[in-house]
Amino acid sequence: MSIFKAYDIRGTYPDQIDEKIAFKIGAAMVKFLSAKRLVVGRDMRTMAPSIQNAVIDGMLSQGCDVVDVGLASTPMVYYAIGTIPCDGGLAVTASHNPKEYIGFKLCKKEARPMSGDTGIKDIEKLVTGPDLPKAARAGKRDQVDKMRDWVKHIAGFAKGIQPMKIVVDYANGMGANESPAIFAAVPGLEVVPLYEKLDGTFPNHEANPLKESNLDDLRAAVKRHKAPLGLAFDGDADRCAFVDEEGRTVHADLITVILARGMLQRHPKKGIIYDLRSSKVVPEEIVKLGGRPVRERVGHSFMKETMRRTDCIGGGELSGHFYFAENYYTDCGVLAAILVMNQLSQEKRSLKAAADELRKYHGTGEINFKVADKAALMKQVESTFKDGKIDHLDGVTVTYPSWWVNVRPSNTEPFLRMCLEADTKKLMEQKRDELFAILGHPVDH
Repeated sequence: MSIFKAYDIRGTYPDQIDEKIAFKIGAAMVKFLSAKRLVVGRDMRTMAPSIQNAVIDGMLSQGCDVVDVGLASTPMVYYAIGTIPCDGGLAVTASHNPKEYIGFKLCKKEARPMSGDTGIKDIEKLVTGPDLPKAARAGKRDQVDKMRDWVKHIAGFAKGIQPMKIVVDYANGMGANESPAIFAAVPGLEVVPLYEKLDGTFPNHEANPLKESNLDDLRAAVKRHKAPLGLAFDGDADRCAFVDEEGRTVHADLITVILARGMLQRHPKKGIIYDLRSSKVVPEEIVKLGGRPVRERVGHSFMKETMRRTDCIGGGELSGHFYFAENYYTDCGVLAAILVMNQLSQEKRSLKAAADELRKYHGTGEINFKVADKAALMKQVESTFKDGKIDHLDGVTVTYPSWWVNVRPSNTEPFLRMCLEADTKKLMEQKRDELFAILGHPVDH
């Protein structure tokens, strides 16, 4: 499969992405953006320093100046792009992928993401074409440390957080680079850290909090320390997963509702964005809060673009990406954590209590199927349930008064993904089994 994905560039090192390819990507980005100045940061993966140097050399070769912000989470790179005068930039990261992966998350100015539709495919054409001629004058590389500004910026969102003990699983990823200083700036917040040493080999577990087994150590620590809240970051810290005092995962759609309460207090009547896999409790609660629910397809580049277009103050995706107009319309795991703690402190209740009242419906979560012909099976779902309300925002969604299902193709893997929710557990199980009869056996992902 191509390294040029729908939302980023990603592949294994060195067979799919090496220093030579990185150099060409840097040069192509300058050419595509007609850039005079770009910002670059990197994660803690073992090959990230040499890949960062190569991508920067490619930019410099085209006469573009580069601001190197060094070791930085993806949200900190977005912040640097948002605050430093520039034409865009990129984070050298492979997010939650295993240790052999490396990649790039690319932005235009104002930290606007580049997707397959807004630049990545153009860059692919330039990279696979002839080498770009070098500029008469090479660009200049400056090292700039944004850490202090970034920590102050995010810690500034903390408002009235009650003294509490939380457990944080950094998964040896980029959350450990900046979040300890952010949490330390919150009075009365005691953090029990897990795997806080930066290590691109991920010696403890994958930095993917969507995989439930990766949360087992966090769950155990939350119970052992009698903490009311546990947090888990992914590899580049743009996502955060939450567990309650019993070690139960609180899925991101419910966290979106908790975040929406605070957002809509600060910015009444604004839009709140959510992805189409979210529980129907999300739009129902947004309406009750006086907000405007905005439903969007899966993917951070789509969410961010739609947020700007439809005047959304923030929102979230089931994958654990939470978005904030107050933070350059970007996603940030530690900011989500701070704002959830704000809200729970204001409401004087636990995450468990806040989440339990939102668990009104019965969902399957996202289930994956490895299939040969994605389009044919989606058509079969559509024809089987043709008496429902059907839309094609992302794959196919069928909605009935008492249940709904979305089946969509993965943008990055040979999977169909299914989410189903019903008013009762019995109906959910019945409809789930009907979908399994069409889509086959689920695969562990």
